[in-house]
Amino acid sequence: MDDSKEGNRDAMETAPPPFRAAVDALKGARLRPDIEIDPTPAPKRLAPYAYALEAAVVSDDEDLADGRLVLLHDPAGHDAWQGTFRLVTLVRAELEPEMAADPLLPDVCWSWLTGALQARGLSYGEPSGTVTRASSHYFGGIAERPAASQIEIRASWTPREGMGGVPDTATHLAAWCDLLCQVAGLPPLTPGDASVVTLPQRRGPQSH
Repeated sequence: MDDSKEGNRDAMETAPPPFRAAVDALKGARLRPDIEIDPTPAPKRLAPYAYALEAAVVSDDEDLADGRLVLLHDPAGHDAWQGTFRLVTLVRAELEPEMAADPLLPDVCWSWLTGALQARGLSYGEPSGTVTRASSHYFGGIAERPAASQIEIRASWTPREGMGGVPDTATHLAAWCDLLCQVAGLPPLTPGDASVVTLPQRRGPQSH
């Protein structure tokens, strides 16, 4: 990954060693080829140190889902986090209207997040978040457009720290990418549990 974003680079100059190590692990993570990922300016008010990535699931030069992952670090600890690190994410994709109308969809999407973390054998705590679905209907000069529905997952969790107070951020990133691909409707790289539900590929993907 190209660490060319000025905000991230400046933050690293004064960052403590555990945070630098956690960021280095993110940069070195090996991800499936469907994922395009790049650094992006990190929020400055959520924690003393932050590093952010944006990613898209791309197939045939078309975006199927996209998202943002932010690593936060407060060396003094944070009561709400119950730790010194926190991961914050946004994942979104378009859906078929029929799928968006499923009353169980929010619960299923949240289970995809927790399931992705558990499938990678990750230890984490204090998860919280929201699953939002929205529908758009077009009128007047754009009435010919089909109705569109979108799912959005906003979540955060505390990655448990390992040796040297550094969490396994590379594996957390891999789990997050698993979630992105699942929301995009892509099959897993290896055969998984037959009970796992995945979204169908969204209708009318936008050009990347």
